Amino acid sequence: MDEKKTKIITESGMLVEASSPVIISASRETDIPAFYSRWFINRLRAGYCVTYNRHNNKPEYISFDKCKVVVFWTKNPKPLIPLLNELDNRGIHYYFQYTLNDYSPEGFEPNVPDVKQRVETFYQLSKIIGKERVIWRYDPFIISPQLPVSILLKRVKTIGNMLYGLTEKLVFSFVDVFPHLSDNTKITAEINKERMQEIAEGLSYYRDEWAKEGWQLHLATCAEQIDLQALHIEHNRCIDGELMKRLWSEDKILMYYLNYGKLPDNNSFNITNMNQLSANELKDPGQRLLCGCMLSKDIGMCNTCQHFCVYCYANKSNDLVNKNKKKHDSNYECMIKQ
Repeated sequence: MDEKKTKIITESGMLVEASSPVIISASRETDIPAFYSRWFINRLRAGYCVTYNRHNNKPEYISFDKCKVVVFWTKNPKPLIPLLNELDNRGIHYYFQYTLNDYSPEGFEPNVPDVKQRVETFYQLSKIIGKERVIWRYDPFIISPQLPVSILLKRVKTIGNMLYGLTEKLVFSFVDVFPHLSDNTKITAEINKERMQEIAEGLSYYRDEWAKEGWQLHLATCAEQIDLQALHIEHNRCIDGELMKRLWSEDKILMYYLNYGKLPDNNSFNITNMNQLSANELKDPGQRLLCGCMLSKDIGMCNTCQHFCVYCYANKSNDLVNKNKKKHDSNYECMIKQ
């Protein structure tokens, strides 16, 4: 895949090298729509943003000059909805990965709005941009002694009944116990294959029942090894080139990129001796082996999400999040102060 480099002048007057991704992920590492919508729009207007490498903390500059698509990951897109016209006016396409779980009694997601509010926001967003651009995620499934499969499935069905017709896909995963979560008494163990199968069978039953009523809902797993094809459950690509082709087929530049892995030179669409790339060839090498996402650039930053979900892989501790809220970096100052 071809990711161009460019030179930009920062607001402080520095000349720096920046990547110019065609697809931006916003973000796997923090909830930008929920907490940093104004920051995102400010950076979009500025033409670039800075993120920090999670391994060495070095700054990485990202230019928006070639951006064609933004994929938003969120549990609360409400703050961003009034600002979406900024992307529309710039000709930037977008869709949402909207996580809508129900762990209210357990307190697993302490700072998300209640389920009713999140369903209302889902309805609003779906009606504005279309059901095909709002993907429902139940992510992750967590089992505990007080939370058996039967209760989990009942909650999914309740939410699904409220979301009837508002989306085309439900993506789900099972909890992973990352090293920094190993001492978390609320997350005691990963789910075994038998429980995974039980959950998948329950979801497929609901899907078939909804289909009888007229709601066609596709099911897919996110970065899971278990094979559920017998239940017609696929492995998902959350950054999904095939979805983009379906949604924005009229955008010739984007279609060229999705087919050939590069932007056309000077808007020349000469495809002599060029073969279309497969989904595997478009895969993002920086993601987990089981992840099917195509190449994108994530503009988030770990230890900044204020949902404080107990299963989160991107926050190592609440203390680090609170520390980063006070950090007055030249790029994140407007994020912190909003």
